[in-house]
Amino acid sequence: MKKLLALAALALMTQPALAEAPAPRWSLAIHGGAGTLNPKQMTPEKRVQYEADLQKALDAGTAVLARGGDALDAVKAAVVVMEDSPLFNAGKGAVFTWEGTNELDAAIMDGRDRSAGAVAGVKTVRNPILLADTVRTQSEHVFLIGKGAEEFAVSKGFAVTPPDYFATPARREALERLKAEKLSALDVDHKFGTVGAVALDTKGNLAAATSTGGMTGKRWGRVGDAPLIGAGTYADNRACAVSATGWGEFFIRVGVAHEICARLRMAGAKAQAAADAVMADVARLGGDGGVILVTPEGEAIFSFNTTGMYRGRATSAGVNEVAIFGGAEKASQTPDH
Repeated sequence: MKKLLALAALALMTQPALAEAPAPRWSLAIHGGAGTLNPKQMTPEKRVQYEADLQKALDAGTAVLARGGDALDAVKAAVVVMEDSPLFNAGKGAVFTWEGTNELDAAIMDGRDRSAGAVAGVKTVRNPILLADTVRTQSEHVFLIGKGAEEFAVSKGFAVTPPDYFATPARREALERLKAEKLSALDVDHKFGTVGAVALDTKGNLAAATSTGGMTGKRWGRVGDAPLIGAGTYADNRACAVSATGWGEFFIRVGVAHEICARLRMAGAKAQAAADAVMADVARLGGDGGVILVTPEGEAIFSFNTTGMYRGRATSAGVNEVAIFGGAEKASQTPDH
């Protein structure tokens, strides 16, 4: 018996140690708009400001994911930071409509059950992304607009934000120049300042969120792609989470966010290839802009057909970066995981 016990002990001692289970993976990408960006036309001070606010948004989302929080909470945290910054076209700092008001749109989606919430044309809600999520969780609807969305906000305890909170001198000057010189929104907006975030949490869930003020001088209640589920915002645990920024009419026609996820889920396409192909389709129709996406495998990807996109990404593998300039080739680089 002693000999058998000794042999058993020896066998246990000589077995290779069991490998530790890999740490849960998380991933986050953000954007603050894409467009015609030239480093020679941006002062060092302004560049520092943009990079600081992008990093602040990235840090807010990362803090949620790193402690094991939900992807939904991470994208909300990141987007709220950018809605509160006057540098972006969302919340404070939103562009003006033709009538001289700020009309805000936002959407959010949960990849677990594809529940979604969206609002458009709201003027008195400081953080539209939080209202969009409340539509998702506390109503039987997906999309509320205008006065109805504002009434819903009040009924759910949102404070009424004075409209002048959103106004900034730079955005007002852009509207005045557009009218005086009979320009288009593309002439005065060098970038589409829509903001967004997409995330994968440690439980394997995906989420996407997008918020915008639209286009300078928009009229007749115009709404772009940002609050439209499947166009500017989409999340599905089976495929990916996407948030878009760009010329909304073209993104709507292509159904950009859903199209990318569908290519991943149905055709087994590689994430970067799918994003690049869909953005190329947008370009063929005459539109421009960009997307961010994360996959269930933790890839954090950018794709844009403009000269730059305000963007950032962070992963549990140690990636943490923000960037502004660079063409599609630079944007297509994917970090190791």
